[in-house]
Amino acid sequence: MKIFVFFSFIMLLAACQNVASPVVNSQSLIDSTLDSIPQPPVVPVVLDTVLYQQKILELVHQNPSERWPVQSVLPSPGALLPFNRIVAYYGNLYSTGMGILGALPPEQMLAELQKEVHKWEKADTLTPVIPALHYIAVTAQASPGAGSKYRLRMPFTQIDKILEMAKKINAIVFLDIQVGHSTLQDEIPQLEKYLSMPDVHLGIDPEFSMKNGRVPSTSIGTFDAADINYATEYLSQLATEYHLPPKILVIHRFTKGMLTNYKNIKTLPDVQIVMDMDGFGFPAKKISTYNLCIEKEPVQFTGFKIFYKNDTEDKKWPKVMKPEDVLALNPSPIYIQYQ
Repeated sequence: MKIFVFFSFIMLLAACQNVASPVVNSQSLIDSTLDSIPQPPVVPVVLDTVLYQQKILELVHQNPSERWPVQSVLPSPGALLPFNRIVAYYGNLYSTGMGILGALPPEQMLAELQKEVHKWEKADTLTPVIPALHYIAVTAQASPGAGSKYRLRMPFTQIDKILEMAKKINAIVFLDIQVGHSTLQDEIPQLEKYLSMPDVHLGIDPEFSMKNGRVPSTSIGTFDAADINYATEYLSQLATEYHLPPKILVIHRFTKGMLTNYKNIKTLPDVQIVMDMDGFGFPAKKISTYNLCIEKEPVQFTGFKIFYKNDTEDKKWPKVMKPEDVLALNPSPIYIQYQ
């Protein structure tokens, strides 16, 4: 679940110009953090099936069950998962309220992301960590807008800025889509220019897929397995056409109704599916949501979102879960997102 900010394009530009920047850490702190930038992951030409099975078992703490690990197709060579864990910062450059990615000046944001990456590397020394920028490229809106689709596509100039930021720390990029009254069939192809790049992946958000015709954020939306299958097939075709390593598809979820007919979701060698637990609250609530919506309805891989500002409803709980706490979940999430 997100703290969602509605805005028109004009309001966005005004907010971008008038919001005061938060206090920035000293330049020496930023420089020292960026000095330890990880190297880009090595893309193997052959899949190491032995290592793949080993990493899959690590995610279930060497204790497989009827549901986990999921019996799915082996990935094509070059797959990032489960050989690496991805730690992402989420948000939009036009809003300080939609996530940490847009809440801090770029250099400070990258430095903070690198600090989180190091925490995860320390918590699980057996799994390399890849930083990521997860950018909301299509935002749901409270007003109909052009075409009465209740969504706003970000200009490519903003996506280009994200790509430039990512290069500074060898991060990968996710482009996230909130369709509003539009569809994945209309929105995903608009981003083909970027999705055809090897280090750009896709996120989709059922919360703002308003098949019921209501205004986004007045109720919780939904995707069906058919929607997910369209996205995976599209990404798979891109991988084939452009000779790319497997793409990653992140699907946000915090209620059962956000995804219907999960058993009909098809896994493909060129696409790795992550079901991302997207709920906020104190740890027990988040873990309960993870178990109900992610663990009990297995698809392929799992993710977990951590909210810097909203992950508490009771002062007795720590505000943000530590990597060790998240890794203890079964299965362990392989994708971590900070908002």
